[in-house]
Amino acid sequence: MARSRIYLDWNATAPLLQEARDAVMLALDSVGNPSSVHAEGRAARAMVEKARRQVASLVGAQPAHVVFTGSATEAANLALSPSYRMGRSPLTIGRLYVSAIEHPAVRLGGRLAAGQVSEIAVTPSGQIDLAALEAALAAHPDEDGLPMVAVMLANNETGIIQPVADVARRVRAKGGLLLVDAVQAVGRMPVNIAALDADFLILSGHKLGGPKGIGALVSRGETLMPQPLIRGGGQEKGHRGGTENLPGIVGLGAACEFAEKDLTERNFRIAALREKLEEGIRKAAPDVVIHGAGVDRIANTSFFSLPGLKAETGQIAFDLEGIALSAGAACSSGKVGQSHVLTAMGLDAALGGLRLSIGAATTEEEIGHAIEAFARIAARRRVAGQAA
Repeated sequence: MARSRIYLDWNATAPLLQEARDAVMLALDSVGNPSSVHAEGRAARAMVEKARRQVASLVGAQPAHVVFTGSATEAANLALSPSYRMGRSPLTIGRLYVSAIEHPAVRLGGRLAAGQVSEIAVTPSGQIDLAALEAALAAHPDEDGLPMVAVMLANNETGIIQPVADVARRVRAKGGLLLVDAVQAVGRMPVNIAALDADFLILSGHKLGGPKGIGALVSRGETLMPQPLIRGGGQEKGHRGGTENLPGIVGLGAACEFAEKDLTERNFRIAALREKLEEGIRKAAPDVVIHGAGVDRIANTSFFSLPGLKAETGQIAFDLEGIALSAGAACSSGKVGQSHVLTAMGLDAALGGLRLSIGAATTEEEIGHAIEAFARIAARRRVAGQAA
């Protein structure tokens, strides 16, 4: 009997949790529009507000500071705006500073012009160069408006955790704003917007085991907010127009509630599985390079390169073995090119890397099969190299 496929690409999208599925199905049976004042509308509104509380609880925020969006990409584009309001007063963002390893949704600068975006280098360890950031902020022209810094908490390819609190101190010293991309971090490490000293953070439903097509922008307060990206009927307190995606919102809420429960114990088990995986692939191919192995990473991610094996070739080989993983970030699927993350780290990115990411449902048996598959693929690489 053929073995079922093994899914090890949780950073691309996590399998839908049963809790989220149940919440979505309940919402699909809800008739009311959350903006309606009758009983059906009030019932739908109660579901939205429950989800808002669940999201806020996961990231240490106030429910009133959660704005639901259609995705994390939309949330990023909402926050990355040159035009803000502080209460009723307009406020201008003069320049955006992003780390060189950011997701394209942030790295492209959102609604700021290309000339307003500056890229900050990272160190060979894959973390933002704090000295370079400090120098860039010191040179920021105050007359153009406030500086904004955008940095991810955990990199989507390597899993490397960024020193966000250190970034925040430098941003505060300059009087700027800080946006944190927490998409890969939430549910995989403790996240608290106040502890990070971030003004805004973004998250995505489907990375957590919620449905696709839902995200959120979370703020520290309600006084300072960007101009809306989508205008309409005043939903989300005017920050995001359009009738709320009730099934997506309640699914995200349920996923956040699940993620908050037993986070430490779950991550301890996941970290042990990754350790087993990396020990196994090192034994099978001592020349394998595991990126970020020497610094803090989220527990579920392993990003590695195998000399002599192109990333696309490796991804196909694993797929034929019945194992799903990524050749770099899923947002680059179908594109042939080098990893901008490896390039930013000063590494030879010509071969790219393979990203294996695991989750709550991953088993030791599946990790064992992944190691065996890797060993076969590495052996074929050696044979091909000798034949050449």
